[in-house]
Amino acid sequence: MRNEAAAQGSIPQNGADRTFWGRLSGWTAYRTVMGIATASPRRQFLILAAFPILWVLTQHLGPMVQMLRVSLMDAYPVAPGVEQSFTLDNYARFFGDQIFWQPFFRTLSFAAVFTFCTLILTYPVAYFLARHVSRKNRMLLLLLLLIPFWVGEIVRTYAIMILLGNTGAVNLVLQWFGLIDRPIPFMYTSFSMGVGIVYLTALYMLLPLYSALEKLPDSYNEAAADLGAGAWTRFRRVTLPLTLEGISSGCTLVFLISTGFYATPVLLGGPSTTVFAQTIAGFFHVAGDEWPTGAAFATIMFAGAIVLTAVFQKLMYALRKGDTK
Repeated sequence: MRNEAAAQGSIPQNGADRTFWGRLSGWTAYRTVMGIATASPRRQFLILAAFPILWVLTQHLGPMVQMLRVSLMDAYPVAPGVEQSFTLDNYARFFGDQIFWQPFFRTLSFAAVFTFCTLILTYPVAYFLARHVSRKNRMLLLLLLLIPFWVGEIVRTYAIMILLGNTGAVNLVLQWFGLIDRPIPFMYTSFSMGVGIVYLTALYMLLPLYSALEKLPDSYNEAAADLGAGAWTRFRRVTLPLTLEGISSGCTLVFLISTGFYATPVLLGGPSTTVFAQTIAGFFHVAGDEWPTGAAFATIMFAGAIVLTAVFQKLMYALRKGDTK
């Protein structure tokens, strides 16, 4: 009897649960509300989805709506006693002055090229992990690949600066092997900026590719080999078409992220590699009523990236549909 009482711990003698949740569950109003809320699976889903939906609306859509609103103002912040009016002049400034077009299209072209480079560099890594590494070691290797991405963007960008500098590891190794007589000026070029952006976005390409390759059944390639297909033919006709979804997802993520980089182009790029994010930042750094112009330019950059992404997704969808016929 004594052991039985000890096992029961602090449960009251009358069987009532005196904890907070016990008292809450015993409250009639609480039971009524929970009974109504969980009466159907649809209501349960709405309750579970309410917080994520609220988070997206307040933390993502909210700032975008505010940015669009500010872009239509003639001045921001609004001075006390001044009547606020809306205008399209901020957008007209972009389309009316060709000086802003060059960094805009440079940003889109850089993002497209860097996305392609990231795909070419990470696809073999994802293929090796998914097809040639045992399941026991995959998680360990993925963890080792993830660890550098726990560090912030600025720190990793400085690491690239140390590697590519005139006294960095790359130049020292090339000089040690006698391949060069003097350091190669890698820094503050499109090459150094590309290396930094590819390094920073590699994970967003790697994971979708790895997921697509891991789900690919071995029997498909085995059947193609039995029919006489070589390694290149199997990759071109079997592996690549069946991983187009992963390629599409990875390229979309990397492209959209690349169009928004600011710190990396500032630290690794030079005057000839100015991107549109730097142009936008200039409007927010000056004193005066330049915030609406900066918001308008940011909206244009966002719209341009979304349009190109939609076109790319449409092409990839048509390509996938063609491969399934």
